[in-house]
Amino acid sequence: MTIVIGITGASGAVYGLRLLERLCREQTEIHLILTRSGEKTIFLETGKAVAEVRNLAKYTYAFEDISCRLASGSFHTDAMVIAPCSIHTMSAIATGITSNLLVRAADVTLKERRKLILMVRESPFHLGHLRNMTALAEMGAIIAPPVPGFYTKPQTVMDIVDHSIDRIMDLLGLPDPRARRWEGPK
Repeated sequence: MTIVIGITGASGAVYGLRLLERLCREQTEIHLILTRSGEKTIFLETGKAVAEVRNLAKYTYAFEDISCRLASGSFHTDAMVIAPCSIHTMSAIATGITSNLLVRAADVTLKERRKLILMVRESPFHLGHLRNMTALAEMGAIIAPPVPGFYTKPQTVMDIVDHSIDRIMDLLGLPDPRARRWEGPK
């Protein structure tokens, strides 16, 4: 599979990082777009240097490079995930404001009827956020905020992160056989 990963400056950089790590295990071709705020948040929240994160992807692109292949529908990808997805980015995608590569790649994903998954990181939502999410869902995007399930009895923060990433892997059609799933009351 060829998957585009976007990481914005919303809190929750660990979601994007963990998704990259998991996709590396799946032998997927990863194309990475980091926003400037995403680069800063990755360092602040995880202590990882941007170069370490970029090394997890086969291809990386400058945020401003709207002439690269990800900006064209003729370049085939299977899916795009923005993890975490800021409200700013979500709103730009919803309204078709393609002023940078991340938003343009998401726009291309939607217009080509490919899978676009947004791990929107904000709480609470106001009506404008909800309307943008509705518009995106109507366009075919999947809104998948990182909302943990506690039926797995998480013991660490990474257990909570992994639960949300397991759901994203399912949406990509790459289910992890090690994922902890609800099996009913015991």
